[in-house]
Amino acid sequence: MTTAELPVIAAVDGSWRSYEALEWAARDAVRRGLPLTIVHVRPLNRRTSQEEQRREAEELLAEAVGRVAQVAPTLHTSTLAPMDFPAAALTALSEHASLLVLGSRGLGGFRSLLIGSNSLTTASMARCPVVVVHSSRAEEEGAEAAEETFSDIVAGVAADESSEAVLDFAFEAATARPGARLRVVHGWTMFSSMLSGGPVFDRDAAAGAAERTLAELTAGRPEKYPQVEVVQEPVHGSASHTLVTASATAALTVIGRRKGGEELGFGLSPVAQTTLTHALGPVAVVPC
Repeated sequence: MTTAELPVIAAVDGSWRSYEALEWAARDAVRRGLPLTIVHVRPLNRRTSQEEQRREAEELLAEAVGRVAQVAPTLHTSTLAPMDFPAAALTALSEHASLLVLGSRGLGGFRSLLIGSNSLTTASMARCPVVVVHSSRAEEEGAEAAEETFSDIVAGVAADESSEAVLDFAFEAATARPGARLRVVHGWTMFSSMLSGGPVFDRDAAAGAAERTLAELTAGRPEKYPQVEVVQEPVHGSASHTLVTASATAALTVIGRRKGGEELGFGLSPVAQTTLTHALGPVAVVPC
């Protein structure tokens, strides 16, 4: 099975946030022409028998399948209920997924947290892109209405090769949404200009360098994706603040995560973690 044929995986735990993420995943699977696998990870719990956990998982997954049938009645779905730590199970399953979709928080943890530890850990370690669906917008308008109102895709890019995978994913996401614009956003400061070997004291020169960086990163892609309207946005300011602000009016914000540092806890950069934690809409984290 090729990457293009691998399923979209949606994780559910019975929380309303996970069901919002499930519905988002179902609509995205339809757009991509992919099957949907619904996963409920049974926690390692000695106080509850495996038989009882299995029964509860079957009931939860049956409800999830019913919800998907209402959103996408023709979508092919399957279910899994592994027993493991949630982040560990989802990371393992990500090897065989085209996309992994999670709610921002589940049933556990503290209500004051903006993103749960399982979502953050999975986004930091998964082998495929992970979408974390933040619920604030859906609470106000409803998930489907929010997607119709906010149709733009935002791609946050850096001035290096890590942006290739981000742009690949973002262009494909925009292609799957007819009429969606792709906003390629690059936040820059004089300090970041200095670090990248650009102008140090001349702000106009640094702004020009940021514009050239975006032009170089996107070169050739408009011809490959002629149906996608591309808007290049070099923005003077903090990269994370720029992306969080942009996420407020985006159907999806796409950011990168460098592969290779997961075992040391370096899966997410400070910019990626801040964006993922504080975003006002769905965020895709793409391994680069």
